[in-house]
Amino acid sequence: MTMPGWGRAGAPGAGAGSPGRRPAAAWRRAAARWPAVARLPLAALLLAGPLAAAELPPASERLPREPLVVDLAAQGRQVGRPGGEIATLVGRARDIRYISTYSYTRLVGYDAQLTLRPDLLARFESEGDKVFTFTLREGHRWSDGQPFTAEDFRYWWEDVATNKDLSPAGPPEFMMVDGRLPRFEVLDPARVRFTWDAPNPRFLPELASPRDPFIYRPAHYLKRVHARYAAKADLDAAAKQQKLKGWAALHNRLDAMFEQSNPDLPTLQPWRVTNIAPATRFVFVRNPYYHRVDAQGQQLPYVDRVHMDVAASGLLAAKANAGEADLLFRGLNMEDIPILREGERAKGYRTHLWPTARGSELALYPNLTATDPAWRKLNRDVRFRRALSLAIDRRTLNNALLFGLGTEGNDTVVEGSPLYRPEYRTLHAAYDPAEASRLLDAIGLDQRNGAGIRLMPDGRELEIVVETDGESSMLTDGLTLVAEFWREVGVKLFVKPQDRTVLRNRAYAGATVMVAAQGLDLAMPTAEMPPDELAPVHQDTYAWPKWGQYVETKGREGEPCDVPEARALIDLNGQWMATGDAEVQARVWAEMLKNRAENQWVIGTVSGALQPVVARNRLLNVPDRATYSWKPTALIGVYRMDEFFWGSNPKEAAR
Repeated sequence: MTMPGWGRAGAPGAGAGSPGRRPAAAWRRAAARWPAVARLPLAALLLAGPLAAAELPPASERLPREPLVVDLAAQGRQVGRPGGEIATLVGRARDIRYISTYSYTRLVGYDAQLTLRPDLLARFESEGDKVFTFTLREGHRWSDGQPFTAEDFRYWWEDVATNKDLSPAGPPEFMMVDGRLPRFEVLDPARVRFTWDAPNPRFLPELASPRDPFIYRPAHYLKRVHARYAAKADLDAAAKQQKLKGWAALHNRLDAMFEQSNPDLPTLQPWRVTNIAPATRFVFVRNPYYHRVDAQGQQLPYVDRVHMDVAASGLLAAKANAGEADLLFRGLNMEDIPILREGERAKGYRTHLWPTARGSELALYPNLTATDPAWRKLNRDVRFRRALSLAIDRRTLNNALLFGLGTEGNDTVVEGSPLYRPEYRTLHAAYDPAEASRLLDAIGLDQRNGAGIRLMPDGRELEIVVETDGESSMLTDGLTLVAEFWREVGVKLFVKPQDRTVLRNRAYAGATVMVAAQGLDLAMPTAEMPPDELAPVHQDTYAWPKWGQYVETKGREGEPCDVPEARALIDLNGQWMATGDAEVQARVWAEMLKNRAENQWVIGTVSGALQPVVARNRLLNVPDRATYSWKPTALIGVYRMDEFFWGSNPKEAAR
């Protein structure tokens, strides 16, 4: 079908098919026609900088013939004026990579109403979720002025994603349907097509995700370090000089689309990075070829530069209070609100409070694939999971953690989702310590020691080691209260904070018994969004990492799911993945959410935290109130940071 309101793409023209199958001699002849900049020596490539401002053509020549015109008035926003810079803070240097989440420039992306729209693309067509045809904007250019064309998609698909040296694991998993990759075609320089034999309804949502999969690459830049287009011996020598293993490692280092660690890599994002670590300030400057304009024809982004200053994560709120950030949200939480409010008048900023869309602010993940056989047996007993849920006084947690403003109950979708049902939130989530004790007794945990702690069948105390990454004081404070609630029913809780990477590796190995973390990321879904977060198909879900490993690796690692109720989630997820029928997708979501509530795979507590979003008073077009989430809003991404602009005080706009 053609997406309504965006016109139709033309029929496939002559020469349809991929040009990527030509022999090497043909590629050498084609290389002779590349722009001169594409044939620079490797040393020049590694040292090359961007075009200087004086070399830029006029703005009218930098825009695509059909730019994306944003209707600010329809959004209730003001037409801005260009200039100035925004200073923000990050807790560690590598967090600068999230600028692609904040600025949210995608082939297709969600708008504020969570409707998929073309962005970098001029238009897209979907035929039964099997055939996807993408049409590019004529005259669209990378940040270095080189054309953005179908060749950039072909290069990613044939020379990166399916190249065993660069991508040993193959293309991203969402490109697979029934174990098969799509057929890729270049229809003409401005159109490409991906075709599957069966529906792939998650293809477009994945392209709109908070972490862009970047299914295109600046071919003109990266071909110079690819062994298909340059002498492998020369590339390996260059890699050795940089203490890398070979040409593939060199290519991957320069191909830093998400990591933002290569300032010379051309981008299509609104700002590009200009320096690398080690540094305490990272400077992003505007992309002079960005494709969006306002109704008056002014090119976006309005702001010239974004500065990201590295600060200790525990000091972000204090630094915002001291006026050291023009815009800040990531790294702040509800407990920071008092200190943020204190500095508003003196430092000229305001603290917006955005409701979060997260299944639970504190969720407990019993590991059903734990290697310890005694804990594995207990965690797999639904009575045990329900008992632990019933033993939690969520009202007290709500008052202590969320000032009584939260919603108590299970880890499920929030009311803003059309898939929300009250029973998903409340089932087995009331505070009933008597019923919790009865269930624990029925399991056989009816023996206690002198301290009143129940004993496991092997004689050990029923002490649950709950592991967490230790980055959120809300989690650790909440666990302190949960420990008191569980002790009342004879269960001991020990909190073990650690580095996030260590925690994940322990979970993947089956070493964790239970993990405390935030709940559902995709807590405000529509039926058209993939429900895979609810099923044991990914290893990064702490409730069943080994089952997820098995699915992700196609049986090479992990364990097959052997619990029928959990297996049902895998089957339901498969049904969603195999259809483009919205009614079927909604039914699948409902069954999976009901299954999640009935089985207490994850023990939720309270949701509905408020996210502080600090912004200078004169930084305009920042929403006063909006939904904050990782998925699907990409934190602040769908609210278009490129449309933020400075008001009338030039001293505040330019430091």
